[in-house]
Amino acid sequence: MAVWAVGDIQGCFDSLEKLLNLINFNPKKDTLWVAGDLVNRGNKSLEVLEYLYSIKDSIKIVLGNHDISLIGAYYGVKKPNPTVEPILKASNGKELIDWLRGQPLLVWDFKLGYIMSHAGISPEFDFGMAKYYANRVEKKLKSANIKLWLREVLKKGRDTFDLNGSELDIDRYILASFTRMRFCYRDGKLDFSQKGKPSAHKIEYKGLYPWFACPTRKFTTLKIIFGHWSTLGYWSDGNVICLDTGCVWNRELTAIRLDLKKIIPISVECKSCS
Repeated sequence: MAVWAVGDIQGCFDSLEKLLNLINFNPKKDTLWVAGDLVNRGNKSLEVLEYLYSIKDSIKIVLGNHDISLIGAYYGVKKPNPTVEPILKASNGKELIDWLRGQPLLVWDFKLGYIMSHAGISPEFDFGMAKYYANRVEKKLKSANIKLWLREVLKKGRDTFDLNGSELDIDRYILASFTRMRFCYRDGKLDFSQKGKPSAHKIEYKGLYPWFACPTRKFTTLKIIFGHWSTLGYWSDGNVICLDTGCVWNRELTAIRLDLKKIIPISVECKSCS
């Protein structure tokens, strides 16, 4: 029984199929962790979603910002990307969306020693806080009032965690940090405008750190798996592992095996995703 983790798929079904064949993934006995952004931009988002739904008992996924946008499009509060319109028009579209909005923002396994979220874990959160606040938003994604909540929470992100803020602003921060975070300042305030690679220049002249290098970050004993950062690419420093290797940008789709001590990334080239 192998446990694999794969980075952002973003509708690249052919690349996913190729990678799973390469690692001999067997959903009857193996488990697949997926680091979010299952859909959008790639030309086979429906096929990705249908395949993952068909093996739902063998996977652990977390929601990414593109998955949230798809849910928002289904409820009419976001303009859909053309690549997800087949999902919205599919006869099983409601079933797929209901399943998707029931997925978590955070998964973990103490035995394996890993925790996973699409963009990572806020420098403000230790494990207990991350678990608590992820659950808070997960409940709202599954609620009957999801359309009204999404309409308000998706209007803008929130870059600062403030327990004295409104309930909606706290929700905005939770959702943004788990799905859109890359850079932050020393005090933990997030910056959503920067999308490039980390650099000494950004740290020295702009005071911007990659979230996982924030000097004030609360650490967890679990290694953090995340995606979302294609310009960073595969990254492993012993504490965090980034698996977004830019498949949708005709680069690679990458997987690692979590139940072995030595982590060796396995990738396939992505040539015809978009």
